[in-house]
Amino acid sequence: MPRDASELALRLAREAEAVCRHYLSNGRRQGRYWLVGDSRNTPGRSMFVRLVASTKGPAGKWTDAATGEHGDLLDIISESCGLLDFRDVADEARRFLGLPRPDSPPELMSAHAKAQTGSPAAARRLFGISRSINRTVVETYLCRRGIPSVHHEGALRFHPRCYYRADDEAPTEVWPAMIARVTDLDGRITGVHRTWLDPSGRGKASIDTPRRAMGDLLGNAVRFGLANDVLVAGEGIETMLSIRHVLPSMPMVAALSANHLAALLLPLTLRRLYIARDADPAGEGAAMNLTNRAEAAGIEAFTLSPSFDDFNGDLRTLGAEELEAALRVQLVPQDVVRFVRSATTVAG
Repeated sequence: MPRDASELALRLAREAEAVCRHYLSNGRRQGRYWLVGDSRNTPGRSMFVRLVASTKGPAGKWTDAATGEHGDLLDIISESCGLLDFRDVADEARRFLGLPRPDSPPELMSAHAKAQTGSPAAARRLFGISRSINRTVVETYLCRRGIPSVHHEGALRFHPRCYYRADDEAPTEVWPAMIARVTDLDGRITGVHRTWLDPSGRGKASIDTPRRAMGDLLGNAVRFGLANDVLVAGEGIETMLSIRHVLPSMPMVAALSANHLAALLLPLTLRRLYIARDADPAGEGAAMNLTNRAEAAGIEAFTLSPSFDDFNGDLRTLGAEELEAALRVQLVPQDVVRFVRSATTVAG
């Protein structure tokens, strides 16, 4: 671990309650501890952070009673902000403590320096300060889109007051938003996708462009589950969540657009790729381009075709059972046994 890790952890421990209030804002203080659901700032009480040193241990140490995990405040910054590289964690810790980066020239050493708007760093911070979608308008919105069970594997979060500007001259508005994490093949956050929502959850916000992405997107995607040898890839978040609603154990990615789907980077371990195309010329073109790239890399590629415009339309129109049946006949037999729940039930 880098030499300054212990020093940063010690400095953070001196400000343990302030760290918790900032990065674990969904928790609360109880006596000598800060209680929260987990290190990703999920509401709850199973994780506790020691705020003051005692005979039980130093300040800043935490334990998750539900999982047995434990660590220090650097781990909390890493988990709550979605940072995987220690250098990024250390930079965020220094920013919080008001310390300059060691390699920064004096004229750039600002304790309050902000990430450039639209950058991957800004995307990581937005995802980090967002919270669980449980019991929020995100769940309401997705349920109204026919997705009552959201198998998102931590890829989605909720921000109650996400900034929106129609253009550079327009005033800033705030709307609740679904925040989706965009990652590369190594799991590093490279961007986020924002879907601004009506406060009732009945639909998207009444603004000109309720969907926008930020950060580095090309080749990357919103990932639902960990892909190894099999993967389903498509464009939209709701489209892929619709398929995952009926095939919850199958790894999937949402590339966010037809162009980005065509350019999706594929895992080296991948052996079979299913492309969930949208039924429009752009979707067909993206599926063809990605098929050609996959086959050139020695990967089997199959196209999944919806009955209507996309698979969310199929789920809402046909229902979950008919969508599962329609997908089942488009999968190879071994993947039916492996991923289709009804096949597992029959086999059992």
